[in-house]
Amino acid sequence: MGILTDDMKRVVTEQRLGFVATVSADGTPNLSPKGTTDVWDDDHLFFADLRSPQTIRNLRLNPAIEINVVDQVVRKGYRFKGTATVLDDGEDFERGLLLLKGNREIAPDRVRAIVIVQVLDARPLISPAYDWGSTENQVRAEWERYWDELRLPKPSRTN
Repeated sequence: MGILTDDMKRVVTEQRLGFVATVSADGTPNLSPKGTTDVWDDDHLFFADLRSPQTIRNLRLNPAIEINVVDQVVRKGYRFKGTATVLDDGEDFERGLLLLKGNREIAPDRVRAIVIVQVLDARPLISPAYDWGSTENQVRAEWERYWDELRLPKPSRTN
């Protein structure tokens, strides 16, 4: 059994959006959302480079990476720390394209590289709302109300 639990895999697969942190050449952080974040196997995650020149530059210089994936409705998720490998051809690159094809409508010619992340540490991310006694159903209901209100038409102002 690898480092990734069934629940970690479920959250990553359902959410797809991972926030990827890398270290720039000058030592400053770089954070970039990746909508192709997915599970590679029991010990690895991956994402596609569609338009991520700074992230790829950073990883080629320093493979240290952290990916945070959170279910924004229940405010729970995971942080994954590890090392990245950037691939722009070869067998694993082709496998990455096949995995993407199975889950998304992404043309292979849009993929500049596949980034495979060996997860060395994985920990839960949980909203402080749970520390205050909220249940998952309560947190879900609160955020679903919030999103529903955003979708309602706004009343026009008249003077």
